[in-house]
Amino acid sequence: MLSELSDWFWQERLWFPEGLGWADLEDRDGRVYAKARDLWVALPIALVFLIIRQIFERTVATPLASLLGVKETVRLRAPHNPTLESFYCSVTKNPTQSSVWSLCKQTGCSERQVQRWFRRRRNQDRPSLLKKFREASWRFTFYLLAFIAGLAALIDKPWLYELKEMWQGFPVLTLLPSQYWYYMIELGFYGSLLFSVASDVKRKDFKEQMVHHVATILLISFSWCVNYIRAGTLIMLVHDSSDYFLESKVETEEGGAQKRQMSFRGFSKLAQF
Repeated sequence: MLSELSDWFWQERLWFPEGLGWADLEDRDGRVYAKARDLWVALPIALVFLIIRQIFERTVATPLASLLGVKETVRLRAPHNPTLESFYCSVTKNPTQSSVWSLCKQTGCSERQVQRWFRRRRNQDRPSLLKKFREASWRFTFYLLAFIAGLAALIDKPWLYELKEMWQGFPVLTLLPSQYWYYMIELGFYGSLLFSVASDVKRKDFKEQMVHHVATILLISFSWCVNYIRAGTLIMLVHDSSDYFLESKVETEEGGAQKRQMSFRGFSKLAQF
């Protein structure tokens, strides 16, 4: 069944105009074309990114945070209470008024003490400002370098200035080494973000973030398979040109529902280069 599904999915009439087929994308005479099997290269690249990220956060982001005055948040820890801890972990982190009264009877604590315990316990689970800074600085650095590298790879290409050139000769478009590595590095980076999402700061838009990462990986992979290489590199360049600006600010929550924004002054200076 899988074989039949694969044959149907890759049939030439779905992917090529009349008169062309997969045979026309076979490497010959020094010309190289994009192939679906090339996408497997992104997996080891994603693992390499995870390693580089750990090194970067410890050796670059943490000293930079100290230089900019970003410090680890010191929060009061909730006193040990097995009953409240069990309720917090298994029921809810925000008990209702009736639940608070019930917990008061079980623990012998006052209503105010129970509410204070839950407030402190929630604060313990909130990621520190330093952790947010390290994550944002890593993404900022990648997007900035990816934009510079992408611009360097496309600056001399005619389709950067004339969109008609983007489809000249499609779908039989020769793959350039710069395009290959631009694609694989971008795909590997988003793969690493998907792998690390469980350990990263869980934001309010966590579900939307997951959908974004998966959709990005699928779109990059699809454009590679159908040889939309020129269009794909232009789109990635446009996104990278704005993503590092978005990462130059981080929204933090401190003290209940109060929100504030902290600008990364050092990042803003880097963006000027």
